[in-house]
Amino acid sequence: MTQAPSVLTGLTNVILGVREMDRSLAFYRDALGLAVTFAAGDFVFLRAGAMTLCLRKANQLPESVDERMVELVFGVEDIHAAYEALVAKGVVFRVEPRVVTGDQFAADFRDPDGHVLSIFGPSASSAA
Repeated sequence: MTQAPSVLTGLTNVILGVREMDRSLAFYRDALGLAVTFAAGDFVFLRAGAMTLCLRKANQLPESVDERMVELVFGVEDIHAAYEALVAKGVVFRVEPRVVTGDQFAADFRDPDGHVLSIFGPSASSAA
């Protein structure tokens, strides 16, 4: 089966609706360490590697986010070091680092609006 060439060049932005911009911005900027690149009106754009994460003030969000709907995964060089650094900044994990495939680990937590976030990568301690 042949496939027509895509006009899409890649995923560049993810926009998350948030209830309270100040609380969510503090979480993504201060706890997760993402740099703000631009802010205007109800939008704040943060550098997230090759992608941009945009927080958008949303007046109507459901009380809880269905975790099957979306999960943002952040790559890390050392899962256990990243886990410890985030815990030190107050991030509460719902799932601690565990092997998910081969030598790759993952750990999950939620943002202030209930979106599921993960860190994913190898463990320097298991490579030794």
